Amino acid sequence: MDYAAALAYLDAHASYETTGRIESPTLERMQRLMEVMGDPQYACPVIHITGTNGKGSTAQIVTRLLMAQGLTVGTYTSPHLERINERISRNAEPIDDESFAESVEAVSDLEVLAGVRPSYFEICTAAAFRWFADVAVDVAVIEVGLLGRWDATNVVNAEVAVVTNVGMEHNEFAGPTLEHVAREKSGIIKSQSTVVLGVTDPDIAAVFVDAAKEAGAEVVLQRGEQFDCLENELSLGGRLLTLRTPTTTYREMFLPLHGRHQGDNAAIALAAVEALFNGPLTEDVVEEAFASVTMPGRFEVLGHQPLVIVDGAHNPHGADVCAQVFFDDFDPTGRRTLIVGLLSGREPRAMLEALRADEFDRVICTDAPSPRRIPATELAAVATALGCSDVSAVASVARACNAALVGADADDAILVAGSLYVVGSARTHLKTVLP
Repeated sequence: MDYAAALAYLDAHASYETTGRIESPTLERMQRLMEVMGDPQYACPVIHITGTNGKGSTAQIVTRLLMAQGLTVGTYTSPHLERINERISRNAEPIDDESFAESVEAVSDLEVLAGVRPSYFEICTAAAFRWFADVAVDVAVIEVGLLGRWDATNVVNAEVAVVTNVGMEHNEFAGPTLEHVAREKSGIIKSQSTVVLGVTDPDIAAVFVDAAKEAGAEVVLQRGEQFDCLENELSLGGRLLTLRTPTTTYREMFLPLHGRHQGDNAAIALAAVEALFNGPLTEDVVEEAFASVTMPGRFEVLGHQPLVIVDGAHNPHGADVCAQVFFDDFDPTGRRTLIVGLLSGREPRAMLEALRADEFDRVICTDAPSPRRIPATELAAVATALGCSDVSAVASVARACNAALVGADADDAILVAGSLYVVGSARTHLKTVLP
């Protein structure tokens, strides 16, 4: 199986990626696959990360902290922006095409033996575990794909179980309250896990504390109690942070990511790595790790004159944070253009309101490159009803980007948001047309 054949095999097993629906959440297929593969998910210690927002950033910060300690780190995240290889990395370098194809082929060879038909995400997850075992990583950082309890990644027994935050999401599986969502996410907690809890709402935090007791996990570290971000200042190119953990206060650490929320993600990541090592890190290690963190597609600045930013905000909470950073931290003085595309399952009005679409001078609605897209014309109608001015619908993400750039002055600003599919497509195109 070559790379193209591996992609074709995955596409043939795509369901949720096409429809946005999972008929019957279960771990049985994944458990069976792991069994016939020799349980590669147990080959190394695991930091398992769930949450409504911030999982990707937290995973990348954790990865860099572990690398700065001299460890070989396997990281599994989803979805990808431009190439599927991004989901599976070793020391922050994506898996190469040949290894990816080989790992996917290994899963396909066992499909009949396992007696299951795995999903697209299950195949990717199994391929990641196999590759991490083959290249003998020292530790794996695993991001949950959907909620937690029934997610394909939840075949691991995590030494550290991380929860970034909890918001309303995937209510077809976990509704109708935040407590229900929290219970599903708490399913990643195992008996040996140290729980690192970014949630500060007492009622929601209690769900995880109770789940930890039920699982037999003895240590729960809560943000605001055992660890926290004490100081979080805007700095050129990122944030200047003072972080407190159960062991240490790390002062004036520069993190090259935009948005106040990244301070919380950094505090969570640092507490998680300390929990794995059962001790503090040196300030030099933290400085080195933070300085190397990159987050493509997460409030990423691609151009400066005009300012061009892409952000994968894909739910109302993430969109609200995106808008806060755009308007409050960057405070663009020129004409402001929003390029937005959404997937079905997102409420267009709520997303546009969270993005503060009516505060932009121009809104360009586009089709996300996915079968699950909300048509640009439908999104444009909602934007118009909200009172947005200069609303247009452009089917292609690339053409939407071109339309935004035409006549843009040095003081103008362009924000691309609403879906990682839109951001990935925009990022690919903008890198070819921006200076």
